[in-house]
Amino acid sequence: MFSRAFRSTKKYYWIIQGASLAWFLGTFLILRHYEIETFKALIDAGIFTLLFVGLVTVLDRIFTFYNPKSGNMILLLILPLILSFLVVLLHRFSAGLAFSEEAEYLDFLKQHFYLRWAILALAALMITLLAMVVSRLEQQEETKNRELHMMELSKEAELSQLRQQLQPHFLFNSLNSISALVISQPDRAREMVIMLSDFLRGTIRKDLKTWTTLKEELDYLQMYLEIERVRFGHRLEVLFEISPDSEELKIPQLLIQPLLENAIKHGLYGVTGEVKIHLSSRKEQHYLVVQIENPYDPENPPQKGTGFGLSSLRRRLYLLFGRNDLLSTSEEGTSFSVNLKIPQPK
Repeated sequence: MFSRAFRSTKKYYWIIQGASLAWFLGTFLILRHYEIETFKALIDAGIFTLLFVGLVTVLDRIFTFYNPKSGNMILLLILPLILSFLVVLLHRFSAGLAFSEEAEYLDFLKQHFYLRWAILALAALMITLLAMVVSRLEQQEETKNRELHMMELSKEAELSQLRQQLQPHFLFNSLNSISALVISQPDRAREMVIMLSDFLRGTIRKDLKTWTTLKEELDYLQMYLEIERVRFGHRLEVLFEISPDSEELKIPQLLIQPLLENAIKHGLYGVTGEVKIHLSSRKEQHYLVVQIENPYDPENPPQKGTGFGLSSLRRRLYLLFGRNDLLSTSEEGTSFSVNLKIPQPK
């Protein structure tokens, strides 16, 4: 019990040895104060110190295997009184046996029996209170760790659920497009199936919590865009403006693709002409800042979807970073932009 109150077992043993030495010296000096001969004082202090260490060991063993509850506090306070009384009784017997022919010393042991018991009982009570405090702190730490573990499991489960939503969301849209191309343009449908297979093979096993570089993430975005270009042809144009100092910055995997998909949905659906989507990145202090801009017609209502887009991405960012200010949107004239800030790991 007491060893767990310190950061290392060695420190615990050094403290016990220091306390034993202090107890021995204190007992020896008190005995000398009462004019007990040096030899007798050394023997007496040695026996008393050994019994003191034994008492501490017994209390340590008791509280190691038994966590006190509030209703048992009185009984636990009585326990050190009883143990200290037995220790003093054993000391009187042992010291008396060692100096059985010293009547004056035996009389001294008898006269100061209760004083010695009071001193030892006070020390035992302090040790017991320390054990109770350590026990309470351990229980609080265990409870805290258990709660943190449950929260981590809950986050893992929710991130897993978001992952399960991410791939089908993109997959269903792609399959619908393939279905539309099978009859009218079978060659393009076949091309799209191959590209979709390559894209899913590279992304389906990715962990939403695993970090990757922006450069690697952009490679997967290019694969995604190749699939979308089969659907939209020359109408879709995505301009990348990536600052060199941001390419090696870290980002959780598959974080930008839902934003780009959202931009394509709102920028291209309902529009017959060419549409340019602008994706830029830069380093800003300890953040990777990614901005995606797409055309926006304020007179047309927004496209209806599954609701997976920005709200789910905000939730994922909160689960990963515990913050709600990392994703923001803005509208300016006919342009809609999404700003994403990714704190960089230290």
